Amino acid sequence: MNDLWQAIAARIGEATGKPWRMREQRAVGGGSINEAWRIGDGEREWFVKLNSADRVEMFAAEAEGLQALAAADAIRVPAPLDWGSHGGRSFLILEYLPLRSSPDPKAFATALAAMHRHTASSYGWHRDNTIGSTPQINRQSDDWIDFWRERRLLFQLDLARRNGASSRLIDRGRELADRLPAFFATWTPLASVLHGDLWSGNWGADDSAAPVIFDPAVYFGDHETDLAMMTLFGHPGRGFFERYDEVLPIDDGFSTRRTLYNLYHILNHFNLFGGGYGSQAEGMIDQLLAELG
Repeated sequence: MNDLWQAIAARIGEATGKPWRMREQRAVGGGSINEAWRIGDGEREWFVKLNSADRVEMFAAEAEGLQALAAADAIRVPAPLDWGSHGGRSFLILEYLPLRSSPDPKAFATALAAMHRHTASSYGWHRDNTIGSTPQINRQSDDWIDFWRERRLLFQLDLARRNGASSRLIDRGRELADRLPAFFATWTPLASVLHGDLWSGNWGADDSAAPVIFDPAVYFGDHETDLAMMTLFGHPGRGFFERYDEVLPIDDGFSTRRTLYNLYHILNHFNLFGGGYGSQAEGMIDQLLAELG
């Protein structure tokens, strides 16, 4: 491990143009996929993620995702400094941001809506990344329904089949995939830049109380997908959705599509953790099909 930290210190020095010597380090809890560390030289601190060497592309994609979010110039994200591998380990070095627990809901809504106004000409992204530790396929498409069916819903259903999901879940899920156009009869979303994994553990506020988002799974798609996940594991706070709707109007069909978009994450949780997420996903599919009659 000492060789690894020496290599990381050298990379910090190269990236900042000033020799850097680590004087303090402490493990940071909260993550289930990577090790996380806070390191410093007495003057400046950095946040470092560690994993096995074969995860270096995961870190490269995360760094590029943070850069894509920063390019919208709407909401603060930790700036990536460098990433790579050494001695069987991969690492990602990020700006360290002291965080409060939650941002002001209305300020958060204003900033996120402004970020979602940053759009591309197609759905997806120039590279794949991960959602948790699951591959996330971002091959670009001009058709949002096709993108969501093939790269999101069917991809997770295929993983779920291999992970032992019930035949009913798979069959009903494929029926839902065939009927997706019905949820978009009056809604054609812009390809907004998305955080992609925006649950309550991936947002906070900096020392000036400004909202911060981190740990992204970036791609371009329907901004409703970010809004949906914000209520799946947590909630952004009272007044958030009212303010967001003032800045970027929320379509009436979101109340139904919220379940559709969150199904992706529940299926992913089944594929990562198993347990009751399978029955939860099946219930969501039944609810969505019942909406169609």
